[in-house]
Amino acid sequence: MKEGIVLFAHGSRDPEWSRPFESLAAELSKKHVVRLAYLELMQPPLADAIASLADAGVDSIRVVPVFLAQGGHVKQDLPRLVAAARSAHPNINITLEQAIGERPQVLAAIARAITAD
Repeated sequence: MKEGIVLFAHGSRDPEWSRPFESLAAELSKKHVVRLAYLELMQPPLADAIASLADAGVDSIRVVPVFLAQGGHVKQDLPRLVAAARSAHPNINITLEQAIGERPQVLAAIARAITAD
């Protein structure tokens, strides 16, 4: 079974804003098939990132919201986009994960980074 990961971020008019997400994708790409996707203002949108993974032959896709918390975009917009992707790719198992910032290990890492000397 070949798994893909989509890192889903908000997007920005400032192209430099995406650098941390690109670095994260590059690090994950050492061991996984990864694509970035954005809600707005940047490319590619989620549908295109999922289509790219489908073309790469993945059997399952984990959509990981790279948000600190689950606000309206993650609670409302993203589930609709994922539902559309599931309809477009019925043979691929597409799962939507919680916002990455809500995971205890991520919060602990942020706290360590804030208090590091």
